[in-house]
This record gives sequence, C-alpha cells and structure tokens, in this order.
Amino acid sequence: MKKLMLMAVAILFSIATVFAANHHKGTMPTDTTKKTRAAKVIYTCPMHTDLISYKPGKCPRPGCGMTLVKKSDLKKKTMKM
Repeated sequence: MKKLMLMAVAILFSIATVFAANHHKGTMPTDTTKKTRAAKVIYTCPMHTDLISYKPGKCPRPGCGMTLVKKSDLKKKTMKM
C-alpha cells in the first residue's frame, strides 16, 4: 500500500511539474521584457572637439559657426588622414 501511495504522489508531482513548465513557455508580459533604448547621438564641432551637443546645428562658439557633426563621423574622418 505504501508503494502505491508513493507512486501516486510521484506521478502527480511529475504531472504538476510538466504543466508548470509548459505554462511559462508563452510570451512574457510586456512590462518585464527588455526594451532597447535608442543610442544617443552626440554632435561636436570639428574645430572645437570639446564642445558636445545632443542635437545637430551650428557651433555656438563666437566666430566659428561650423556645422556640428556626429562624433563617430569625426573619428572616421580623422582616421583617414
């Protein structure tokens, strides 16, 4: 009789485990999924590389007025020299 009860408990435990494992294979709720953030683009003046801006435009330094470029573009241009 003890063997029969032990087998019944083992079978029920196995079935419960299988159902629990299948339950989590669905899609995760949207609030727990990872959201990818857009990379921030940093703009700088080609002449004043210490100047940083998060939007395109003209260099605000007096007498400059050069067009701001993406910082990655600036690195590519200097590597070609």
